[in-house]
Amino acid sequence: MMPYSAFAVAAVAAHFAFLGYLAGGGFLAWRWPATIWGHVLIVGWTLIILTGVVECPLTTIERWARDAGGMAPLPRAGFIDDHVAGVLYPRGWGAAAGIAVCALILVSWLGLWRRRNRMPSRSHAA
Repeated sequence: MMPYSAFAVAAVAAHFAFLGYLAGGGFLAWRWPATIWGHVLIVGWTLIILTGVVECPLTTIERWARDAGGMAPLPRAGFIDDHVAGVLYPRGWGAAAGIAVCALILVSWLGLWRRRNRMPSRSHAA
């Protein structure tokens, strides 16, 4: 059971890291502009998962580890409903939380765009 619970915990930790980068990765690009491309990929992957085309591989790993380790199964709704709703925001506020994350992403990308357009280009530097 121990190795399987470690896989389940690792999947949950990776999920939280993923969500943190999803919400804040655009702001990291203000300091390290090249990281915006990783953030664009994360946002795109999230959109694919949210459309239901594929299940998040981290959710698949957590489901497998819980099953193989004899732990309680992850509810059908998955990671967000089991580990995030009611913890990071009140249950029933999923739509508002999604809107807030979208707003953070848009603000970070607009801020990056403004910062890049405000800075003098290196080709014009003396």
